Amino acid sequence: MKPSEGVIAIAGAGRMGRGIALTFAYQGYQVKLLDIKNRDTEEFQQLKTTVCHEIKNQLDVLVLGDIILQDSISAILDRIEVSSIHSDNEASWKESEILFEAVPEVLEIKEEVFKCICPHLSPTAMIASTTSSFSANELAEFVTTKGRFMNTHWLNPAYLIPLVEVSPSNETSKESLKEMFSLLESIGKVPVECKPSPGFIVPRIQALAMNEASRLVEEGVASVEDIDKASKVGFGIRFAVLGLLEFIDWGGADTLFHASNYLQHSLEDDRFETPEIIKKKMADGEIGMKAKKGFYSFDETTINDYQLQTLQKFIDLMKHLGLMEDNQIHKGMTGFKEADRIQN
Repeated sequence: MKPSEGVIAIAGAGRMGRGIALTFAYQGYQVKLLDIKNRDTEEFQQLKTTVCHEIKNQLDVLVLGDIILQDSISAILDRIEVSSIHSDNEASWKESEILFEAVPEVLEIKEEVFKCICPHLSPTAMIASTTSSFSANELAEFVTTKGRFMNTHWLNPAYLIPLVEVSPSNETSKESLKEMFSLLESIGKVPVECKPSPGFIVPRIQALAMNEASRLVEEGVASVEDIDKASKVGFGIRFAVLGLLEFIDWGGADTLFHASNYLQHSLEDDRFETPEIIKKKMADGEIGMKAKKGFYSFDETTINDYQLQTLQKFIDLMKHLGLMEDNQIHKGMTGFKEADRIQN
């Protein structure tokens, strides 16, 4: 769907709805942002003012980041129309090619909104929930065109973070899934597919990480400031370049296996127990890059280039963040190349 060919409808005028509206509007789409609450005229006008002001502030950020031009702000704002789902003017959104549901994470509210909207949508329209909690199979029970429904979990701020986790239900058609991927990629997003599982990918991983950081404070292991500094300068930098499973291959599944066993026994807590897939990789000898096979397979002829390119990404990121000086970069790369020469 090209910007000139369709209208994007978004049910829910909160933070997520506004972020998605902005994303599509600055890519050229007409957007109908639907308020789901019953309000009197004065309250609704206040909402519209608030929405416009917030989106204008976000556009100012994009100008500062050289994403858009200052003189494009008015045109982008003009593409976003705020209306009420309870008004009689259904024509402004019922012909939309796609509707994103972005209402609060309360099942009863989502059910009510879907039952209100679905009768007015075209049978060819796609419907996507932005839920971070509920399974697509569960929410699909509330829509009339199940083959055109799926979850699309955006990460805040939606207009900046590239990732969108797309979770089809058991009844979502392959054509609809492909269409959603094409749409998201056309506006610069990076969609990934996951099964209808609680927590999707990112929320499930980050819940464990954030809970563990909180426990470190609770146990007095380190200060809040040092835990956050370690998270950003150590954890964050590495996983901005390497995926978690790629990182296991880089360091070795055997390292994770032994570290997990140590933590499980030392802290006497089964939350650190090694998963079965890592135990199997240990048994099969598929421990990562040094074995040429782990979660990924590594080509003997290109592995050195892969390592150098990865390290260069680390260097570029650290240099951008002011964490590495040019003389350190030169020495680091020279040292790596010399070690590689000696090894081979």
